[in-house]
Amino acid sequence: MENLELKLRSIGLDDIQNCMLLSVAEGWNQTYDDWERLVANPLNTCLLAEIENQVVGSATAMNYSDLIVWIGMVLVNKSFRGRGISKMLLSDLLNQLHSCRSVKLDATPAGRPVYEKYGFKDEYVIHRMTNLSMGIFQSIKSEIKVEPLLSSDVPEIAALDGVIFGAERSFLVKSLIDEDSEKCWCVKRDGRITALALGRRGTRYHQIGPVSASTLEEAKALISHCLLLLVGKPVVLDIFSDKKELFDWLESVGFASQRYFVRMYLGNNPYPGKIENQFLICGPEFG
Repeated sequence: MENLELKLRSIGLDDIQNCMLLSVAEGWNQTYDDWERLVANPLNTCLLAEIENQVVGSATAMNYSDLIVWIGMVLVNKSFRGRGISKMLLSDLLNQLHSCRSVKLDATPAGRPVYEKYGFKDEYVIHRMTNLSMGIFQSIKSEIKVEPLLSSDVPEIAALDGVIFGAERSFLVKSLIDEDSEKCWCVKRDGRITALALGRRGTRYHQIGPVSASTLEEAKALISHCLLLLVGKPVVLDIFSDKKELFDWLESVGFASQRYFVRMYLGNNPYPGKIENQFLICGPEFG
């Protein structure tokens, strides 16, 4: 077994089912559609490791407008760990990304020391919060009007998200709205979108995020509206650690902190975005 040849190659659409086996085995939340979001975009770099035609590992890099490349889905089958497969995947991936202006990721505590060896530096902490069954939810009282996002809003939403995130990611935004428009909402002032909330179904939870807003009140109004539509369902969200008031409110309505991620960047960080306007991320695989 130890002498079996390991091959690294690009992930194709035909490989997604096998890649799903890796993420499901880890209890991760990604769906087939999430994997397809990563693999179908020709600008992205997605690698798998295989031994005798068995997929044993993966690593992906989502390209956002050639400004930020986001690393995620670094997975290795438990039966094949301890052989340096994740390091080979990551090294090969980073070699292909050497000319990128900004490389970032959200690391688990276990993965953080590995990324530090490659030169990644800490930016800030993100907490994962879950509610296994969203109970009867009392919407917050607010004069802020929450409106559904429309397909025609995609250019404006992508532009706003790009300024706040640090790079435009139209492909991601459009795919989320096309897939599950019932989880996509916004706030408008004077006919202009000032806040947005997107979401998606997962294999284990419904995820809310990204949520970006000009004020905490807008963010709470959007999240509250999303939660009203998810009563009785498991919900996950990833919140920036500096949003303590929002964190406390989520705890008060039944969310519990599950674990945390450390946002990291390689080399320089020329596109930090506006963290003051970021409340929830899309997920560690997308940023």
